[in-house]
Amino acid sequence: MTRLRSVARPFVASPGTGVCIRDRIKGLTAGDEVVLRTVGEHLGRLASADLACRVRDGLDHDSDRWADRKRDLTASSSSRWAGSITKATHDQWGLARRAQHAHAQSLTAGVRTIRDRLCLPVGEPGRSGQPGGYRSRQEWHAKSRRLTVLEARLAAVEADRAAGHVSVVRGGKRLLNKRHNLNAAGLTEAQWRHEWEATRWFLSADGESGKRCGNETIRVTLDGEVSLRLPAPLTHLANAPHGRYVLTGRVTFGHRGHEWGDRVEANRAVAYRIHHNPGKDRWYLDASWQRKDTTVILLETLRAGEVIGVDMNADHLAAWRLDTHGNPTGKPRTFAYDLTGTATRRDAQVRHALTRLLHWAKQSGVKAIAVEDLDFTDSKTREQHGRRKRFRQLVSGMPTSRLRTRLLAMTAEAGIAVIAVDPAYTSRWGAQHWQKPTSTPTHKTTRHEAAAIAIGRRALGHQIRRRTTPPRQHQTDAAGHRTLQAGSGTPGREEAGHPGPGPRTRSVPPTRSTYAGNQATQHRSGPPTDQDTVLLSV
Repeated sequence: MTRLRSVARPFVASPGTGVCIRDRIKGLTAGDEVVLRTVGEHLGRLASADLACRVRDGLDHDSDRWADRKRDLTASSSSRWAGSITKATHDQWGLARRAQHAHAQSLTAGVRTIRDRLCLPVGEPGRSGQPGGYRSRQEWHAKSRRLTVLEARLAAVEADRAAGHVSVVRGGKRLLNKRHNLNAAGLTEAQWRHEWEATRWFLSADGESGKRCGNETIRVTLDGEVSLRLPAPLTHLANAPHGRYVLTGRVTFGHRGHEWGDRVEANRAVAYRIHHNPGKDRWYLDASWQRKDTTVILLETLRAGEVIGVDMNADHLAAWRLDTHGNPTGKPRTFAYDLTGTATRRDAQVRHALTRLLHWAKQSGVKAIAVEDLDFTDSKTREQHGRRKRFRQLVSGMPTSRLRTRLLAMTAEAGIAVIAVDPAYTSRWGAQHWQKPTSTPTHKTTRHEAAAIAIGRRALGHQIRRRTTPPRQHQTDAAGHRTLQAGSGTPGREEAGHPGPGPRTRSVPPTRSTYAGNQATQHRSGPPTDQDTVLLSV
């Protein structure tokens, strides 16, 4: 018998508190672009040097060393520019450190899986969901060589982690690798160089509450005027008092512009980032701030109303609305997206699908959406699934992190809560208990739609298994318990129920029998059968 893993309790996900909006800076002159390129290139060199210094410090870095780095940068820029650079360096080093830890965990899982399978005889089948031995001696030999490679990689990663050394590329490793094969990337050397330099520029400033318009370094007024404080070596380029340069171009935020305007008018902190798109030759401005007025609703409160269960797939979202009792109502919905093309297009596809989902939830009056708490970090490895390349590609294609981030941010704005549930057995049990009963002659319920029902029921606190249909009135007592519904504390309550065997005497009826056979000797209205006349002593 296969042992099922324990199912974690659902929880309400914390809503997104960060807000970021973007708009194009229109009407820039050639002089404005020269100043922006010069400032971005100067601060980019300082940011690269500061990041290299932080990587060299490793685990020996402390607050005093941070203050020394900021003091060295202030002489070549300003105290505010230095603060933004050191903070960005700290965040980038921390992100690389977390990625290094995740890579070590993936290597550890691969080494453990290969070791376990090498210890098994060749050709031994797997048991209880665990992989068995390898299929042939050739595969066993190849995996033993791969084990040596993974162990060497793991040792190198663990050594770097113990020393606090991380590998970081300002501008991105993917763009750096394009330089080695420009033909495949469809770029010339000049185009790649222009994109590489633009990515490494630094034009970001943190907000300050109480300062004019919420930012003293990059200031944006309500009428869209953009000005920036020039670094100390570049003050000769200023066209305004106090070493500032005012751009000719203007920016107007159409999306959430009223929220941004309220913060600017109240002099509340707003962070800005100016960046250049070499492909379109356009300049953009990002404005971001943090909201602290979001509240988390209790799970018991959300369970008192309806919930929409959402099953995430590689190319669509399958959703179904459930009432408070866990019964599906209405028709299921499918929100498709296409994750091909550029990163911007993929992000737009995900955002559009989530927008349609939230519009449907608001029209239905639903206050909560149930999703699976997915994390496919370990499931993508070739050691975990072996030859199942199509399944690995399917899992890798699911935008789990992008969907999770976008969903939390968009639901917080729409006033809808997100309930995260354990993804264990939702697809299997959903198809087993709900796919056939919910199918109609005009609509065939898919496995993903049935999984959406299972996700919603788990979020509401109900078992995934449906109540067993009670027998007809003349086959049992009307006042007795007419279902096989298990209690909330019963182990294995989400598994399929099976009848227990009855006693082996004909004088005592069986305790229960769902799959009853010949009922001639029970509930009979005619004469007894022949076997009832046979003596027990024979």
